[in-house]
Amino acid sequence: MQRRRWRTLGLLRRLLTCAIGSIGLVAVLYAHVRLFPSSQVPKLPDSYKLPMQQEIGLGGEQSWMLEVVPPHLSRAPLPARKLDGASGILDSDKLWKQPQKRDYMPCVDPSSTYTTPRESRGYLLVHTNGGLNQMRAGICDMVAVARIINATLVIPELDRRSFWQDTSNFSDVFDDNHFISSLANDVKVIKKLPKELATSTRAVKHFRSWSGIEYYQDEIASMWEDYQVIRAAKSDSRLANNNLPPDIQKLRCRACYEALRFSPHIEAMGKWLVERMRSYGPYIALHLRYEKDMLAFSGCTHDLSPEEADELKIIRENTVYWKVKAIHSTEQRTKGYCPLTPKEVGIFLTALGFPSNTPIYIAAGEIYGGDSRMANLQSRYPLLMNKEKLASAEELEPFINHASQMAALDYIVSVESDIFIPSFSGNMARAVEGHRRFLGHRKTISPDRKALVHLFDKIEQGTMKEGKTLSARIIEIHKRRQGSPRKRKGPISGTKGLDRFRSEEAFYVNPLPDCLCQMNTSSRNQIDTDSRKKFILNSVRGQRIGGVFQSL
Repeated sequence: MQRRRWRTLGLLRRLLTCAIGSIGLVAVLYAHVRLFPSSQVPKLPDSYKLPMQQEIGLGGEQSWMLEVVPPHLSRAPLPARKLDGASGILDSDKLWKQPQKRDYMPCVDPSSTYTTPRESRGYLLVHTNGGLNQMRAGICDMVAVARIINATLVIPELDRRSFWQDTSNFSDVFDDNHFISSLANDVKVIKKLPKELATSTRAVKHFRSWSGIEYYQDEIASMWEDYQVIRAAKSDSRLANNNLPPDIQKLRCRACYEALRFSPHIEAMGKWLVERMRSYGPYIALHLRYEKDMLAFSGCTHDLSPEEADELKIIRENTVYWKVKAIHSTEQRTKGYCPLTPKEVGIFLTALGFPSNTPIYIAAGEIYGGDSRMANLQSRYPLLMNKEKLASAEELEPFINHASQMAALDYIVSVESDIFIPSFSGNMARAVEGHRRFLGHRKTISPDRKALVHLFDKIEQGTMKEGKTLSARIIEIHKRRQGSPRKRKGPISGTKGLDRFRSEEAFYVNPLPDCLCQMNTSSRNQIDTDSRKKFILNSVRGQRIGGVFQSL
């Protein structure tokens, strides 16, 4: 009897245990369904690689890759999730809304008094200097200089002695035949100096920085009396930003946005990269200027280890053409002269309200510190893409070890992006911003680094947290920094001499008012019709408008 009672009690105990366990399991499942509905469960795609590809020929011996399956059918998109820093429900349309053009249109045609090139008085050789975009601006300025001094322009030499040691020739980076033909009514351009002048005495001249038309008409043009060949030792910032004849300013724009387009193999690869980014939806091009050369040059060492700071200091001291050696990093950063770190960029994007499934193209070289320095940004935005992720090693092989060509690919993807965000206002950032202003209706969010650093320091010190307050502050600061048309800024009041010119907004950063005109309704309708006809004609001919391909 006693034994039967114990068996009964044991059975009841087991039943009670099972009942409690079942109730607990149901409670857990209920909580899971409540907190994470099936439509919101984060599910990352298995791989960010592109679908299987097959080669197709694009003429000549070169071949590129074409996707067999439409990318949007082969990848599961990341679910849109509200981030901690964003307040309220995210308004996707507002985030991606482009700035108003305010009826501004490109207007680069010459005036009625503009003539074809007069008889050439001699030959202008040009040695460009700097990286890709510094060289681009210099080349366009030298086109204008050649026009002013009645020179035949010899296709410029690209800089092979800069930090990047790129051996590319002009024709490797730019379409030289298009450059020559496009400028036929402005300046005579030839590929090589005539043989009979190869050994002739030439004047090597450092043109004065930010010079006006009088300097070139008087001082430089007078050199034709003694020389048949003038060599410009440098090309950067040799022409004033303002107070030049309208036809010269428009010529600079025609040279920059129409004549100077990239070589066919670069434009083909750039188009492929843009299409692959678009397969993820609207995308941000983030110019993350956090490479070793930039940090060494600027002396910015915030958040770096002592060993890393020492390495950058040694690079700066050993680079002979970098004039400033002693730099106080904290002062640089406080004044807004340092690029944002990858972590700071992540905080910035989160505060603006971009969801974690936002596709982001990283337009940059090798990030200093590698994956560990990108970890925070990567955790916030898993869809971080770059050339190496979007293209195979075989596709990129022709461009590897050619910094200018790799930078050209980033340039194309950046100009064509839905939103462009530079972490630092370097040469590429300024060039892309200017090109997007010229094309119109393209959103560029320019971070106010000085204001942001103040907020980021508060976060580090624990006196502010990411959330609604930070988001509201950052959104308010950047309301008027999104690429809307505005006139180019003049010099800072009180500055003199070269500092006055340095303080001006550069011509190629903002070509308004010289190359953008505000149209009335009748003029706009006519221009829209003419532009569409021109676009269709150029599309049939395989040409691109503005130097970067566009789709109808």
